[in-house]
Amino acid sequence: MADARVGSQRFNLSWAFPVDPGFRYSVRLHFCDVVGRNSTDLVFDVYLNNDTVLSSFDLSGTLGLFDAYFVDFVVAVPPGLERILLQVGPPRVSYSQPNAILNGVEIMKLGDQQTVRRVDALTAAQPALTGHKKKVAVISSVTAGGAMFIICILGMLLFLRRRRKGKEKRRSLSRQPSSSVGLDTHTGISASKVSAARSCPSSGPSLGIGQIMQATNNFDEGLVIGVGGFGKVYKGVLWNDTVVAVKRGNPRSQQGLLEFRTEIEMLSKLRHRHLVSLIGYCHEAGEMVLVYEFMAGGPLREHLYGSALPALSWKQRLKVCIGAAKGLHYLHTGVSETIIHRDVKTTNILLDHNLSAKVSDFGLSMSAPAIDQAHVSTAVKGSFGYLDPDYFRRQQLTDKSDVYSFGVVLMEVFCARPAIDPALPREQVNIVDWAMKWQKLGQLERLMDPRLVGSVSIGSLRKFGETAEKCLAEYGVDRPTMGDVLWNLECALQQQESFLRSAGEASSSGTNDAQGLLGRTRRAGGDAVDEGCSIVGDVTNATVGTTVFSQILDPRGR
Repeated sequence: MADARVGSQRFNLSWAFPVDPGFRYSVRLHFCDVVGRNSTDLVFDVYLNNDTVLSSFDLSGTLGLFDAYFVDFVVAVPPGLERILLQVGPPRVSYSQPNAILNGVEIMKLGDQQTVRRVDALTAAQPALTGHKKKVAVISSVTAGGAMFIICILGMLLFLRRRRKGKEKRRSLSRQPSSSVGLDTHTGISASKVSAARSCPSSGPSLGIGQIMQATNNFDEGLVIGVGGFGKVYKGVLWNDTVVAVKRGNPRSQQGLLEFRTEIEMLSKLRHRHLVSLIGYCHEAGEMVLVYEFMAGGPLREHLYGSALPALSWKQRLKVCIGAAKGLHYLHTGVSETIIHRDVKTTNILLDHNLSAKVSDFGLSMSAPAIDQAHVSTAVKGSFGYLDPDYFRRQQLTDKSDVYSFGVVLMEVFCARPAIDPALPREQVNIVDWAMKWQKLGQLERLMDPRLVGSVSIGSLRKFGETAEKCLAEYGVDRPTMGDVLWNLECALQQQESFLRSAGEASSSGTNDAQGLLGRTRRAGGDAVDEGCSIVGDVTNATVGTTVFSQILDPRGR
């Protein structure tokens, strides 16, 4: 309508359909927003026989782009009127640019009492049948009745079978009748639409919007436990008393639609103890909802800074990092196609009630290139502060991009500060630049979370720092695999546990031996005492004279 070459945009699009007078007709109008760019693109009025049946109908605001929608009306055509006039046009309320759309219309004639009386009158006017003709008529009637009965039974069985298989994809929503006399209305939304191209794959049960509303108390704002780019996350309880996290997407976001489909596709083929499980999803009534297992511990970031939660010990932090590394290692090597997460950060690492870490949010994930390809070219996506600079420059994605982002997470865990903090002095804004400066000077402990001072083994710290430094290498080819990162983190944990055992034994014996405690074992030359675990990965830059890499030359080092 907005593209019509007319002087004024204040006009109606009209269609006249010839019909028989004195009958009632079922009129179904089909709408699908394929042009809207914002919530006010398609707002219009609909008229039937000059009666307003939809006033200021906001199609763009009702559903998302490509969502199919229909409305049913029953129109009584009075005697003397031989047409149904259908019109769509601009609303009475002024909008920036009037626009309207109608994608299809169905009109079906309905029977009434007059039709029945006319049929009866024709039957009464027929002459009486003779005995032979009456017998033939009876036999024919019985045969026809039996055939109709069999057809009805088969139809019922077919209907029940389709219903059991979930093939019935229409879900009707009741709507108040229009104020126009003689018009009954009914609306419905096609529940089988995701886009014009394809529908959602299946991962877990498809939940009804009623179940979602009941689980979240009609999306009670008091149940919101988080807000992300896709939408709000609610805490909910399903009918079987299962506590879940319900992520509600924005139906008008095209990025949200893509993330919604990607999340379902990825989680349909991923099962791992360190990946958040998808319980079900809902895509009807204009809603895009994902239902996950509930992670009582919340995001890792809340345990590091910005909340009143108790600080994690160094051992707990190492275990969390190891759990997340196991999840990413599974994505890279544990499935038939390597999966690149593309959005690794502390808010996407969730903790359960036992502080076990699980990787979440696969909306940006994608499959890695085939074996004969080193990379895949793609538009750069990710979170500011965690983005791989090599990926940003070359727009070539590999699994080493996840390794870089995980290196940023390691520094957040150690320093307990955001990846990007504009409130700090310029040289400290970016955690990677600031941390790598002190790591190269061998003084990373200067940036340690103050709550950890006096409880970290120097050997564990050095192993952790070296691992993070390798992850944050400028070029992807210089970074270790997630398998190597995992091995090194487990080594750092072993060193910390060994130190804690030694400290416990010293305490029980009454001695005050702080050997190995961070900040108290530095030699005059600045070399740190390692506790017997070698770095894994690229070691071409190792200095043989340093004790950090002394075990590499010893075949018994591992």
